[in-house]
Amino acid sequence: MPSFPSEFADLLTPKGLRILRGRDTQVCGALLRVPPQRFISLTGVIDAKKAAACRDVLEEELLGTLAQMEDPIPPESLLGMTENYSELLPKTVRVRTALLGSRRSRSWRAAERVGLTAMLRSESFGAFAAAVSGRALRRRWGIQALCYGPGDYSGPHNDHHPEDAEARDGYVDMHVSLATPAVSHQWLVYARGGHFSEIASVNTVGGMTVYRLPFWHYTTPLVARPGAEEAARRWVLLGTFLDAPRGHRRGAAVEPPTP
Repeated sequence: MPSFPSEFADLLTPKGLRILRGRDTQVCGALLRVPPQRFISLTGVIDAKKAAACRDVLEEELLGTLAQMEDPIPPESLLGMTENYSELLPKTVRVRTALLGSRRSRSWRAAERVGLTAMLRSESFGAFAAAVSGRALRRRWGIQALCYGPGDYSGPHNDHHPEDAEARDGYVDMHVSLATPAVSHQWLVYARGGHFSEIASVNTVGGMTVYRLPFWHYTTPLVARPGAEEAARRWVLLGTFLDAPRGHRRGAAVEPPTP
């Protein structure tokens, strides 16, 4: 039997269900407010016991299927400089990822077996992202699962795709964080007013973050509790949602037109 519910809504608390149904005026449409808000962090929306159970399934079924994703600082970014203060840093990252885009991968088979892919593609998962963003979103969205271990991080980047006509004007990411008890801390740092001045903890079990991209941000290296390095991990379940064509009702996930 699948270990994840077929619908994301089955993980939600009463607070989470109010958001899903569009009844929380403080959260719903938060990413449409003026001045522009690019990021919102939510706690208490996923049942803690259910979140911990989902994390334990990932630890048991997906951990051994992950692939390393590593883009270090290129040496030429330092050794290739010819002018003072002209440094340029591309996106750097170190994290493990589940290859959910390939049906041949062990990760995909494991995710299918435990019901993870079905939940991430459920109607209520998309509807929750639409409710928080306040925008109509396409119903076909990308899904991903990441796993941060000690020292894993994502360097400063903005997730801008100016060459992609469907994403260049902005899109929505929604993340669910499932940390093990061995994690001491991990933070998301993001820009406001042109400075990396905002910080939010992502060391949660069932905490959610919703982004209106692009904007500058980074994830600090995960730090384990002393002596617990082998067990310290933070899983991230995420969806990436493109805006629906104009004319669709805000706050709803809709099917894109057939080409």
